[in-house]
Amino acid sequence: MKFPLPVLMIFILLISGCDRQINLNSSAAELKESESDTEARLIAVGDLLMHMSVIRSGYNPKKKVYNFKNIFKQVKPIISTGDWAIANLETTVAGSKLGYSGYPLFNAPAQIVDAAKWAGFNVLTTANNHALDKGEKGLINTIKNIRTRGIVPVGTATSPQEASKILIIKKKNISMAIMAYTYGTNGIPIPRGKNYLVSLIDEDKILKDIARARKQGADVVTICLHFGTEYQRLPNAQQKRLVRRLIRGGADIILGSHPHVVQPYQIFKVRGKDKKIRTRVAIYSMGNFIGNQVGKYRNLGVIFSVKLRRRFPEGNVEITRVEAIPTWIYKYKRNNQLKFRVLPIEAVVSNPNDTFLPEPMYRVLNNYFLDINSHLKSLNNKK
Repeated sequence: MKFPLPVLMIFILLISGCDRQINLNSSAAELKESESDTEARLIAVGDLLMHMSVIRSGYNPKKKVYNFKNIFKQVKPIISTGDWAIANLETTVAGSKLGYSGYPLFNAPAQIVDAAKWAGFNVLTTANNHALDKGEKGLINTIKNIRTRGIVPVGTATSPQEASKILIIKKKNISMAIMAYTYGTNGIPIPRGKNYLVSLIDEDKILKDIARARKQGADVVTICLHFGTEYQRLPNAQQKRLVRRLIRGGADIILGSHPHVVQPYQIFKVRGKDKKIRTRVAIYSMGNFIGNQVGKYRNLGVIFSVKLRRRFPEGNVEITRVEAIPTWIYKYKRNNQLKFRVLPIEAVVSNPNDTFLPEPMYRVLNNYFLDINSHLKSLNNKK
Protein backbone atom coordinates (compact mmCIF):
# COMPACT_ATOMS: atom_id res chain seq x y z
CA MET A 1 0.00 0.00 0.00
CA LYS A 2 1.29 3.50 -0.82
CA PHE A 3 0.87 6.09 2.00
CA PRO A 4 0.79 9.87 1.50
CA LEU A 5 4.07 11.47 2.73
CA PRO A 6 2.68 13.18 5.92
CA VAL A 7 0.99 9.96 7.05
CA LEU A 8 4.17 7.99 6.40
CA MET A 9 6.25 10.42 8.52
CA ILE A 10 3.84 10.15 11.47
CA PHE A 11 3.84 6.36 11.16
CA ILE A 12 7.64 6.22 11.25
CA LEU A 13 7.76 8.40 14.39
CA LEU A 14 5.20 6.22 16.15
CA ILE A 15 6.93 2.91 15.45
CA SER A 16 10.32 4.29 16.43
CA GLY A 17 9.02 5.21 19.86
CA CYS A 18 10.35 8.73 19.44
CA ASP A 19 8.71 11.19 21.83
CA ARG A 20 10.55 14.33 20.60
CA GLN A 21 8.27 17.06 19.30
CA ILE A 22 9.14 18.21 15.79
CA ASN A 23 7.68 21.14 13.91
CA LEU A 24 7.01 19.63 10.51
CA ASN A 25 6.83 23.13 9.01
CA SER A 26 10.43 23.97 10.00
CA SER A 27 13.20 23.53 7.48
CA ALA A 28 16.33 21.56 8.32
CA ALA A 29 18.34 24.81 8.19
CA GLU A 30 16.09 26.46 10.78
CA LEU A 31 16.38 23.50 13.11
CA LYS A 32 20.17 23.48 12.75
CA GLU A 33 20.42 27.21 13.48
CA SER A 34 18.22 27.02 16.56
CA GLU A 35 20.14 24.08 17.98
CA SER A 36 23.65 25.43 17.52
CA ASP A 37 25.89 27.80 19.46
CA THR A 38 26.12 31.36 18.17
CA GLU A 39 29.28 33.46 18.23
CA ALA A 40 29.87 37.20 18.01
CA ARG A 41 32.87 39.47 18.39
CA LEU A 42 33.51 42.76 20.14
CA ILE A 43 36.27 44.91 18.62
CA ALA A 44 37.48 48.01 20.47
CA VAL A 45 40.24 50.58 20.05
CA GLY A 46 41.47 53.58 22.02
CA ASP A 47 41.62 57.25 21.20
CA LEU A 48 40.87 58.89 17.86
CA LEU A 49 42.93 61.94 18.75
CA MET A 50 42.49 64.57 16.05
CA HIS A 51 45.42 66.96 16.23
CA MET A 52 45.55 69.71 13.57
CA SER A 53 48.23 67.76 11.70
CA VAL A 54 45.84 64.81 11.46
CA ILE A 55 43.01 67.12 10.33
CA ARG A 56 45.22 68.66 7.63
CA SER A 57 46.31 65.22 6.45
CA GLY A 58 42.78 64.48 5.26
CA TYR A 59 42.28 67.70 3.32
CA ASN A 60 42.24 67.69 -0.48
CA PRO A 61 43.03 71.28 -1.56
CA LYS A 62 41.89 70.68 -5.14
CA LYS A 63 38.49 69.30 -4.22
CA LYS A 64 38.33 71.27 -0.96
CA VAL A 65 37.02 68.26 0.94
CA TYR A 66 38.17 66.09 3.85
CA ASN A 67 38.64 62.33 3.62
CA PHE A 68 40.28 60.27 6.36
CA LYS A 69 39.62 56.76 5.06
CA ASN A 70 43.26 56.16 4.18
CA ILE A 71 44.14 56.30 7.89
CA PHE A 72 42.19 53.08 8.48
CA LYS A 73 42.90 51.27 5.22
CA GLN A 74 45.17 48.57 6.69
CA VAL A 75 43.11 47.91 9.81
CA LYS A 76 39.71 47.90 8.11
CA PRO A 77 39.87 44.10 7.52
CA ILE A 78 40.23 43.61 11.29
CA ILE A 79 37.78 46.27 12.47
CA SER A 80 35.08 45.06 10.10
CA THR A 81 35.07 41.62 11.75
CA GLY A 82 33.47 43.14 14.84
CA ASP A 83 29.75 42.77 15.42
CA TRP A 84 30.20 45.60 17.89
CA ALA A 85 33.14 47.85 16.92
CA ILE A 86 33.90 50.66 19.37
CA ALA A 87 36.34 53.60 19.30
CA ASN A 88 36.82 56.55 21.64
CA LEU A 89 36.21 59.75 19.65
CA GLU A 90 38.52 62.11 21.53
CA THR A 91 37.37 65.21 19.72
CA THR A 92 34.18 67.05 19.04
CA VAL A 93 32.80 67.03 15.50
CA ALA A 94 30.84 70.19 16.10
CA GLY A 95 30.89 71.67 12.59
CA SER A 96 33.09 74.12 10.70
CA LYS A 97 31.24 77.18 12.06
CA LEU A 98 32.79 76.54 15.47
CA GLY A 99 36.24 76.32 13.87
CA TYR A 100 38.37 73.25 13.33
CA SER A 101 41.06 72.95 15.96
CA GLY A 102 43.43 70.50 17.61
CA TYR A 103 44.89 70.46 21.11
CA PRO A 104 43.84 71.74 23.60
CA LEU A 105 40.27 72.33 22.33
CA PHE A 106 39.52 69.70 19.71
CA ASN A 107 37.03 70.04 16.86
CA ALA A 108 37.49 67.88 13.76
CA PRO A 109 35.58 67.60 10.49
CA ALA A 110 32.72 65.11 10.74
CA GLN A 111 34.33 63.19 7.89
CA ILE A 112 36.37 61.39 10.55
CA VAL A 113 33.09 59.73 11.53
CA ASP A 114 32.49 58.77 7.87
CA ALA A 115 35.94 57.18 7.79
CA ALA A 116 35.33 55.35 11.06
CA LYS A 117 32.08 53.93 9.71
CA TRP A 118 33.84 52.91 6.49
CA ALA A 119 36.43 51.07 8.54
CA GLY A 120 33.71 49.13 10.37
CA PHE A 121 33.09 51.04 13.60
CA ASN A 122 29.44 51.25 14.68
CA VAL A 123 29.76 52.76 18.18
CA LEU A 124 31.75 55.85 19.25
CA THR A 125 32.26 56.74 22.90
CA THR A 126 32.00 60.47 23.52
CA ALA A 127 32.41 60.55 27.30
CA ASN A 128 35.94 61.88 27.60
CA ASN A 129 37.79 64.93 28.86
CA HIS A 130 37.32 66.74 25.53
CA ALA A 131 33.53 66.33 25.35
CA LEU A 132 32.91 70.02 26.16
CA ASP A 133 35.80 71.50 24.17
CA LYS A 134 33.28 73.49 22.11
CA GLY A 135 30.76 73.96 24.87
CA GLU A 136 27.23 72.63 25.12
CA LYS A 137 26.47 73.50 21.50
CA GLY A 138 29.54 71.63 20.32
CA LEU A 139 28.57 68.56 22.37
CA ILE A 140 25.04 68.50 20.95
CA ASN A 141 26.29 69.08 17.40
CA THR A 142 28.74 66.20 17.87
CA ILE A 143 25.98 63.80 18.90
CA LYS A 144 23.86 64.83 15.91
CA ASN A 145 26.76 64.59 13.44
CA ILE A 146 27.58 61.08 14.64
CA ARG A 147 23.98 59.88 14.50
CA THR A 148 23.27 61.27 11.04
CA ARG A 149 26.18 59.20 9.77
CA GLY A 150 24.73 55.96 11.07
CA ILE A 151 26.97 55.43 14.10
CA VAL A 152 25.75 55.28 17.70
CA PRO A 153 27.32 57.71 20.22
CA VAL A 154 27.42 56.75 23.87
CA GLY A 155 28.48 58.70 26.95
CA THR A 156 26.96 62.10 26.20
CA ALA A 157 23.33 63.11 25.78
CA THR A 158 21.11 65.98 24.66
CA SER A 159 18.43 65.52 27.34
CA PRO A 160 17.78 63.84 30.70
CA GLN A 161 15.53 61.29 28.98
CA GLU A 162 18.26 60.41 26.52
CA ALA A 163 20.87 60.13 29.29
CA SER A 164 18.70 57.73 31.28
CA LYS A 165 18.48 55.18 28.46
CA ILE A 166 20.76 52.15 28.47
CA LEU A 167 22.27 51.45 25.06
CA ILE A 168 21.67 47.78 24.21
CA ILE A 169 22.68 46.46 20.80
CA LYS A 170 21.72 42.94 19.75
CA LYS A 171 23.92 41.01 17.34
CA LYS A 172 23.66 37.32 16.48
CA ASN A 173 21.14 36.72 19.24
CA ILE A 174 23.43 38.28 21.88
CA SER A 175 22.36 41.53 23.54
CA MET A 176 25.18 43.81 24.69
CA ALA A 177 24.76 46.87 26.88
CA ILE A 178 27.40 49.53 26.20
CA MET A 179 27.91 52.42 28.63
CA ALA A 180 30.62 55.10 28.77
CA TYR A 181 31.86 57.38 31.55
CA THR A 182 34.70 59.90 32.00
CA TYR A 183 36.64 61.15 35.01
CA GLY A 184 36.02 64.77 33.97
CA THR A 185 36.03 67.43 31.25
CA ASN A 186 39.42 69.16 31.65
CA GLY A 187 38.05 71.65 34.12
CA ILE A 188 35.41 72.93 31.70
CA PRO A 189 32.28 73.08 33.87
CA ILE A 190 29.19 71.18 32.82
CA PRO A 191 26.40 73.81 32.50
CA ARG A 192 24.43 74.16 35.73
CA GLY A 193 21.43 71.86 35.87
CA LYS A 194 22.61 69.90 32.83
CA ASN A 195 24.69 67.10 34.32
CA TYR A 196 23.00 64.78 31.83
CA LEU A 197 25.23 66.16 29.06
CA VAL A 198 28.26 64.08 30.08
CA SER A 199 28.33 60.75 31.93
CA LEU A 200 30.85 61.15 34.73
CA ILE A 201 32.43 58.26 36.64
CA ASP A 202 30.29 57.63 39.71
CA GLU A 203 30.83 54.12 41.06
CA ASP A 204 27.42 53.73 42.68
CA LYS A 205 25.63 55.04 39.60
CA ILE A 206 27.56 52.72 37.29
CA LEU A 207 26.66 49.73 39.47
CA LYS A 208 23.01 50.75 39.31
CA ASP A 209 23.30 51.12 35.51
CA ILE A 210 24.76 47.61 35.30
CA ALA A 211 21.80 46.26 37.27
CA ARG A 212 19.35 48.17 35.04
CA ALA A 213 21.05 46.78 31.94
CA ARG A 214 20.65 43.22 33.23
CA LYS A 215 17.01 43.86 34.09
CA GLN A 216 16.46 45.14 30.54
CA GLY A 217 17.79 41.89 29.08
CA ALA A 218 21.49 42.52 28.47
CA ASP A 219 23.44 39.26 28.12
CA VAL A 220 26.76 41.14 28.22
CA VAL A 221 27.61 44.44 29.91
CA THR A 222 30.47 46.50 28.49
CA ILE A 223 31.71 49.55 30.38
CA CYS A 224 33.94 52.14 28.68
CA LEU A 225 35.97 54.16 31.18
CA HIS A 226 37.98 57.29 30.39
CA PHE A 227 40.33 57.21 33.37
CA GLY A 228 43.87 56.76 34.62
CA THR A 229 47.09 58.75 34.51
CA GLU A 230 48.33 60.12 31.21
CA TYR A 231 51.47 58.45 29.78
CA GLN A 232 51.67 55.93 32.63
CA ARG A 233 52.05 52.40 31.23
CA LEU A 234 50.56 50.61 34.24
CA PRO A 235 47.15 51.20 35.83
CA ASN A 236 47.13 53.18 39.04
CA ALA A 237 45.53 52.06 42.29
CA GLN A 238 42.28 53.94 41.62
CA GLN A 239 41.87 52.26 38.23
CA LYS A 240 42.43 48.81 39.72
CA ARG A 241 40.02 49.40 42.58
CA LEU A 242 37.26 50.71 40.29
CA VAL A 243 37.68 47.88 37.81
CA ARG A 244 37.51 45.24 40.54
CA ARG A 245 34.37 46.76 42.01
CA LEU A 246 32.64 46.94 38.62
CA ILE A 247 33.68 43.41 37.69
CA ARG A 248 32.28 42.15 41.00
CA GLY A 249 29.19 44.26 40.34
CA GLY A 250 28.40 42.51 37.08
CA ALA A 251 30.44 44.14 34.30
CA ASP A 252 31.69 41.59 31.77
CA ILE A 253 34.04 43.76 29.70
CA ILE A 254 35.78 47.00 30.69
CA LEU A 255 37.46 49.13 28.03
CA GLY A 256 39.85 51.82 29.23
CA SER A 257 41.10 54.96 27.51
CA HIS A 258 42.78 58.30 28.34
CA PRO A 259 46.44 57.53 29.30
CA HIS A 260 47.47 57.74 25.58
CA VAL A 261 49.71 54.71 26.07
CA VAL A 262 48.73 51.05 26.17
CA GLN A 263 48.15 49.53 29.58
CA PRO A 264 47.75 45.76 30.08
CA TYR A 265 44.55 43.76 30.10
CA GLN A 266 43.50 41.45 32.91
CA ILE A 267 41.29 38.37 32.89
CA PHE A 268 39.09 37.72 35.92
CA LYS A 269 37.31 34.55 37.00
CA VAL A 270 34.14 35.44 38.88
CA ARG A 271 31.69 33.14 40.64
CA GLY A 272 28.12 34.16 39.89
CA LYS A 273 24.97 33.80 41.98
CA ASP A 274 24.40 30.44 40.29
CA LYS A 275 27.83 29.35 41.65
CA LYS A 276 29.26 29.02 38.14
CA ILE A 277 32.67 30.54 37.32
CA ARG A 278 32.60 33.03 34.46
CA THR A 279 35.35 34.89 32.61
CA ARG A 280 35.38 38.69 32.62
CA VAL A 281 38.04 40.99 31.20
CA ALA A 282 39.33 44.54 31.53
CA ILE A 283 41.90 46.42 29.50
CA TYR A 284 43.04 49.47 31.42
CA SER A 285 44.06 51.55 28.39
CA MET A 286 43.98 50.84 24.67
CA GLY A 287 46.36 53.70 23.88
CA ASN A 288 46.25 56.05 20.90
CA PHE A 289 44.68 54.60 17.78
CA ILE A 290 45.32 57.77 15.83
CA GLY A 291 47.01 61.04 16.80
CA ASN A 292 50.26 62.97 16.55
CA GLN A 293 51.78 62.84 20.00
CA VAL A 294 55.55 62.62 20.38
CA GLY A 295 57.03 59.76 22.38
CA LYS A 296 57.97 56.11 21.95
CA TYR A 297 54.81 54.60 23.40
CA ARG A 298 52.37 57.32 22.36
CA ASN A 299 52.21 56.12 18.76
CA LEU A 300 51.20 52.61 19.83
CA GLY A 301 47.69 51.30 20.31
CA VAL A 302 45.77 48.07 20.36
CA ILE A 303 42.78 46.48 18.69
CA PHE A 304 41.10 44.61 21.52
CA SER A 305 39.03 41.61 20.47
CA VAL A 306 36.64 39.63 22.67
CA LYS A 307 34.82 36.62 21.26
CA LEU A 308 31.47 35.74 22.81
CA ARG A 309 29.43 32.55 22.53
CA ARG A 310 25.84 31.76 23.42
CA ARG A 311 25.64 28.08 24.19
CA PHE A 312 22.70 25.91 23.21
CA PRO A 313 20.41 24.92 24.86
CA GLU A 314 20.91 26.71 28.20
CA GLY A 315 21.45 30.09 26.57
CA ASN A 316 24.37 31.34 28.67
CA VAL A 317 26.70 33.85 27.01
CA GLU A 318 30.38 33.47 27.80
CA ILE A 319 33.72 34.97 26.81
CA THR A 320 35.65 32.35 24.87
CA ARG A 321 38.64 34.26 23.50
CA VAL A 322 40.50 37.48 24.25
CA GLU A 323 43.05 38.91 21.83
CA ALA A 324 45.04 42.15 21.74
CA ILE A 325 46.43 43.19 18.35
CA PRO A 326 49.14 45.90 18.64
CA THR A 327 48.99 48.84 16.23
CA TRP A 328 51.36 51.64 15.29
CA ILE A 329 50.68 55.12 13.93
CA TYR A 330 52.80 55.54 10.81
CA LYS A 331 53.56 59.12 9.76
CA TYR A 332 54.96 59.82 6.31
CA LYS A 333 55.12 62.53 3.65
CA ARG A 334 53.27 62.32 0.34
CA ASN A 335 53.08 65.22 -2.11
CA ASN A 336 54.57 67.43 0.60
CA GLN A 337 51.69 66.61 2.91
CA LEU A 338 52.03 64.77 6.23
CA LYS A 339 49.94 61.59 6.20
CA PHE A 340 48.90 59.08 8.86
CA ARG A 341 48.10 55.38 8.73
CA VAL A 342 47.29 52.86 11.44
CA LEU A 343 49.28 49.67 10.90
CA PRO A 344 48.64 46.27 12.52
CA ILE A 345 52.23 45.60 13.57
CA GLU A 346 52.38 41.82 13.38
CA ALA A 347 50.77 41.67 9.93
CA VAL A 348 53.13 44.34 8.57
CA VAL A 349 56.25 42.69 9.99
CA SER A 350 55.17 39.27 8.72
CA ASN A 351 54.74 40.61 5.19
CA PRO A 352 57.38 43.35 4.70
CA ASN A 353 56.30 44.82 1.38
CA ASP A 354 54.93 48.24 2.32
CA THR A 355 56.17 50.65 -0.36
CA PHE A 356 56.02 53.63 2.01
CA LEU A 357 57.77 52.00 4.94
CA PRO A 358 61.59 52.31 5.07
CA GLU A 359 63.41 48.99 5.43
CA PRO A 360 64.98 49.80 8.86
CA MET A 361 61.50 50.35 10.31
CA TYR A 362 60.67 46.65 10.11
CA ARG A 363 63.29 45.88 12.76
CA VAL A 364 61.97 48.70 14.94
CA LEU A 365 58.39 47.48 14.53
CA ASN A 366 59.37 43.94 15.40
CA ASN A 367 60.91 45.20 18.66
CA TYR A 368 57.76 47.26 19.31
CA PHE A 369 55.64 44.15 18.79
CA LEU A 370 57.66 42.01 21.19
CA ASP A 371 57.64 44.76 23.81
CA ILE A 372 53.94 45.67 23.63
CA ASN A 373 52.79 42.06 23.35
CA SER A 374 54.63 41.12 26.54
CA HIS A 375 53.41 44.29 28.24
CA LEU A 376 49.76 43.62 27.36
CA LYS A 377 49.80 40.22 29.07
CA SER A 378 51.81 41.28 32.12
CA LEU A 379 48.84 41.37 34.51
CA ASN A 380 47.43 37.97 33.52
CA ASN A 381 47.01 35.50 36.35
CA LYS A 382 47.53 38.25 38.93
CA LYS A 383 44.84 38.67 41.52
